[in-house]
Amino acid sequence: MAVGVDGSLVAVRALDRAADEAGRRGAALHVVYAVPDSDEAGPILASAASRVRERHPGLPVVASAAEGGAVGALARESEGAALTVVGARGLGGLTGLLLGSVSRRLAAHAHGPLLVVRGDHACGDGGDVLLGLADDSDADVAAYAFQEAERRGARLCVLHSWTHRHVTPELPSLVPATSPGQRQLAQQERTEEAVPRFVMARLREQHPEVGVETRTVRTDPAQALLEATHEAAVVVIGAHRRTSRLGPQLGPVAHTLVHRSHCPVIVVPTG
Repeated sequence: MAVGVDGSLVAVRALDRAADEAGRRGAALHVVYAVPDSDEAGPILASAASRVRERHPGLPVVASAAEGGAVGALARESEGAALTVVGARGLGGLTGLLLGSVSRRLAAHAHGPLLVVRGDHACGDGGDVLLGLADDSDADVAAYAFQEAERRGARLCVLHSWTHRHVTPELPSLVPATSPGQRQLAQQERTEEAVPRFVMARLREQHPEVGVETRTVRTDPAQALLEATHEAAVVVIGAHRRTSRLGPQLGPVAHTLVHRSHCPVIVVPTG
């Protein structure tokens, strides 16, 4: 596992959560400080490693400096990490603010699951794992959410949200639900309602000890998930990246939650 630090309170919170997660997984923790000059990193890295060893005796921890930007350094670390952890605000102060949130940019570039430690309550035990399910292409995201719920001994709450696709306006039919548009909407509803059942069936068999609650709602996915994060311990979502002239960009749902979620967010690469 890897975590980015910079000596700020936000980074300390991320460090504590990363150590907890490493302990939960039985994994070693790599503490990374990205700086222009590696000589500057010594005191902060020593303090971070000492804090981890004090709070988690016996947890293997390695601390090292990485020259360059935080996003590039942590993206490289994510290639071999079971989980990469970062705070919600830009590491590096003004630079992070000018170039955009480190957590958002890292979520668009990370090669593995990324935990963004944010929200107004702790990412601890005792709460549900929330899964934002887009469609059946999110099978890997759902599998990660089941594993997360299993590690925590928590219930998994699956939220599948959708809105009506555009249907060409037409005159009302004299017989209910028999016009082409009405049949199209009915078919869309049946298809969307089936998504959670299709994706969940095999995973329920593989994780019989995980309690699952599923909901399908007809509203904006980002807003539905954002509201649900009030009660969750952590939310798991797919990155659904798209390419632009500025490079990889998060999908709209992941973008909203990384910036506004009320609980920590795990972003899982898709595609």
